[in-house]
Amino acid sequence: MNKEAIIGVIGAGAMGSGIAQVVAMAGHTVVVFDANAAALDKAKASLTATINKLAEKGKITNADEVLSRFTYAADMAAFADCGLIIEAIIENLDIKKKVFADVEAVVSASCILATNTSSLSVTSIAAACKKADRVIGLHFFNPAPLMALVEIIPAVQTDAALVDTCKVLMTAWGKAPVITKDTPGFIVNRVARPFYGEAIRIYEEGIADIPTIDWAMTEIAGFRMGPFTLTDYIGHDVNYIVTETVFQSFFYDPRYKPSFSQKRLLEAGWLGRKTGRGFYNYADGITQPEPTKDVALGNKIAERIIAMLINEAVEALHLNIASAQDLELAMTKGVNYPKGLLQWCDEWGAAKCLSILDGLYNNYHEDRYRASILLRKMAAANKQFI
Repeated sequence: MNKEAIIGVIGAGAMGSGIAQVVAMAGHTVVVFDANAAALDKAKASLTATINKLAEKGKITNADEVLSRFTYAADMAAFADCGLIIEAIIENLDIKKKVFADVEAVVSASCILATNTSSLSVTSIAAACKKADRVIGLHFFNPAPLMALVEIIPAVQTDAALVDTCKVLMTAWGKAPVITKDTPGFIVNRVARPFYGEAIRIYEEGIADIPTIDWAMTEIAGFRMGPFTLTDYIGHDVNYIVTETVFQSFFYDPRYKPSFSQKRLLEAGWLGRKTGRGFYNYADGITQPEPTKDVALGNKIAERIIAMLINEAVEALHLNIASAQDLELAMTKGVNYPKGLLQWCDEWGAAKCLSILDGLYNNYHEDRYRASILLRKMAAANKQFI
């Protein structure tokens, strides 16, 4: 697909606008569609301001040219000449299926239809289309212009050649594409679940308080944000729903079980930074609580959470969800982990990771802590992943 191809984006919200910016800056004409006229106006103003700001900072020299590539439409008929459509709307399967059925009626037979879903079945979305083999997942990360990772998710019905086409295109757009099976959460939203879930479990058990767990994961483990700071930043209306969706989609596997602590925040409307209250209180004049900087406790917290993360990555490799290379790239580029989880396991030694997990399993007798059979095999053979 060359730069002459016109790209359509469905949804003028933050994610849709971000994807549209990526497309325009890569040299394509982009049609931004939204049925809500106010959302379109807001997206146009925001994108115009962003492109002009990039020019003011000297990051681009062709602002007028880039801005000329945007078209805004409230009628799907504007997609008639598009070679690729990327849907970026609410995470609701029924709504997405209707949108895909509607857009298929106005585009050409060769137009690729992509969904930016973060956790829903691409196969289910494709089933809404008469020509399901042209449907694929292209999951960008927020903010799309800054985050390099794009997960490419072929549905069961997807034409195999389409995967390579999308990989070449994403690379041309300056992205780091990874290929993943169409399973709940794909790579990042599946493998990352223990970063939040196990941290909350440690808090609920009274092992450590929220600031101490965040301190352990940043100062000791090296993550950019602690799990509670990060969930407050993401928003509990987003983070909790992804956890709940993955849990349900995995037939209620206890490894992905949501927490009441986070559900209660959602119910209270304490969604994090956006509402001024989440795990932390962001009201003016509030002094955030200090962590207990106990290194021994911090190491215990960090090792427990990291072992759970490693186990998820190893299990994803065992089930051929993605290659080892793509698993590493996804976690470093998609959520900015300090290192790939398979590399982390190699540095620790699989036996150490297995020992932590088996210790947890023996204490709790919960399937949540079951170790991947591949981790067991690697520990027994003293082998490394990378």
